[in-house]
Amino acid sequence: MNDDAPLPLADEAPSEQHDGGALRLANVADIGGSHITAAVVGMRGSSARVVTSAGADTDPHGAGTEILDIWASACREAVAQAGGDARADAAWAIAMPDPFDYERGVGTFENVAKFENLSGVDIRGELAARLGAEPSAVRFVHDASAYGIGEWMFGAASGHDRAVCITLGTGVGSTFLDHGTPIRHRADVPTNGTAHLLEVDGGPLEDTVSTRAIVAAFARQTGETTSVKDIAGRMRAGDATATRVLEHASFALGRCLGPWLATFEASVLVAGGSISRSWDLFEPGFRAGVAEANPAYAATLELAASRLLDDAPLLGAAAWLTRSA
Repeated sequence: MNDDAPLPLADEAPSEQHDGGALRLANVADIGGSHITAAVVGMRGSSARVVTSAGADTDPHGAGTEILDIWASACREAVAQAGGDARADAAWAIAMPDPFDYERGVGTFENVAKFENLSGVDIRGELAARLGAEPSAVRFVHDASAYGIGEWMFGAASGHDRAVCITLGTGVGSTFLDHGTPIRHRADVPTNGTAHLLEVDGGPLEDTVSTRAIVAAFARQTGETTSVKDIAGRMRAGDATATRVLEHASFALGRCLGPWLATFEASVLVAGGSISRSWDLFEPGFRAGVAEANPAYAATLELAASRLLDDAPLLGAAAWLTRSA
């Protein structure tokens, strides 16, 4: 199933969902490098909520069978919590990170330092067998696309024709949404719609804007290794080094993304991921970075932190599944 397929607007949902119609359940999972969250999502009309969820940690360098067993166990647990209202053998929408062949359900996982023991494995077939489902019932969507769809359908990007959602954490994820459809192959978006391939100051963006980059920059200037959360706390307390490090990262991110946001004519940028919890500290520097190339556009661009946070990819995957079935 192609995550570039058109996604209908919220007011185009099936008629049985209007006026408080029947609750529709969808099985979903959000897979990260070291964690999985599986959930049963309930949707009614233009609203959605996580009904049940189950999470588990994984060793990204562990044996492939072990990782698959943990993923399937979390999926079964989320369904079991929903009682008789959901079935593990029903359709699943799995939000997966790149590099991954979403049509085939197979990942290469090259140059990402995780899941090397799942490279080339038929993940669709393996998960289907563990869930007692048909392989065709297990479908995959890009994790950043799922996050963006969730925010466009139910969160901070709602009501915008063109929106960009970024996730800031171990890297920089992104999705460019045109009326809710993730755009990955068009002249007005970066290659594959992915910001992490962009460069700033002669190097990869994620060497400047990511958890590891910010922690490393702070360590270089202080000799102290700590967390982004702590660095953000120090900035709030007026620490000059912490302020300098975070302002440099946020400005670089805005300067790098700004031209693409303007070309795409996005009216809102939504920031998600772990670093977004300190978005109020990032926003001024980000807007200044966008303004460096296009002051007029920067003045009109709406900036917002994710409203849904960890629920965003789960709700987005559910919306994608029900509208692409």
